[in-house]
Amino acid sequence: MILAHIATFANPANLGLFFQEPTVGFSPLDLWHNMGNLAKAVVIILFIMSIWSLAVIIDRWLYFSAARKQSREFAPRVAGALRDGKLDEAIKVADRNKKSHLAEVVTAGLQEFRVSGGMASEETIESSQRALERAEAIVHAKLKRGLSVLATIGSTAPFVGLFGTVVGILNAFQQIATQKTSGIGAVAGGISEALVTTAFGLLVAIPAVMAFNYFTGRVEAFDVEMDNSSSELIDYFLKQSARRTTV
Repeated sequence: MILAHIATFANPANLGLFFQEPTVGFSPLDLWHNMGNLAKAVVIILFIMSIWSLAVIIDRWLYFSAARKQSREFAPRVAGALRDGKLDEAIKVADRNKKSHLAEVVTAGLQEFRVSGGMASEETIESSQRALERAEAIVHAKLKRGLSVLATIGSTAPFVGLFGTVVGILNAFQQIATQKTSGIGAVAGGISEALVTTAFGLLVAIPAVMAFNYFTGRVEAFDVEMDNSSSELIDYFLKQSARRTTV
């Protein structure tokens, strides 16, 4: 009789009645419901950071694409106008390509040169060079606008997710202490909460870092193009000065 009762309780189906643990869903909605208030706040912060990062990426992509496209159209046209000695036409070409980084820089030098009466003297060339340097600094700041946001998000998002991980692990241990059990069901909610915040933090950080590195490379390439254009324009002014001296 005793052996029969033991066999009955030893039946896995009956043991499940005593050791049955609550199941935890792993869908996004279930994970959200299993999170504590602090972990939810972490997820909301990471979501805001991801939207902000995406907005900066789209803005910089459109801005750089427009700058590249207009600069390709601007460079040969302004070169042809200057070759024919049409200073006013060169300035008009630059005004029609306001999104071009080259146009902004070259326009500053040409306008300074025209204000000085178009006389290619030493003072005029120096003032035009200073105008070009100021324009390069302004355009460089415009090109880098928003990149600091990507750098900040890329460096801080993993730590925000790690904070959520620590909170989730603490919740898991708290559930073990309050429920007096160490089964997987007691800690599944806290562990899933921890893993979700970690994964979300990395998901936000990785695209931000990749975009920051990409756009930083584009800015450096634009800086080289602006330096070359400024040097070519100064050479043009020097040639004009030498031509007037010869005449």
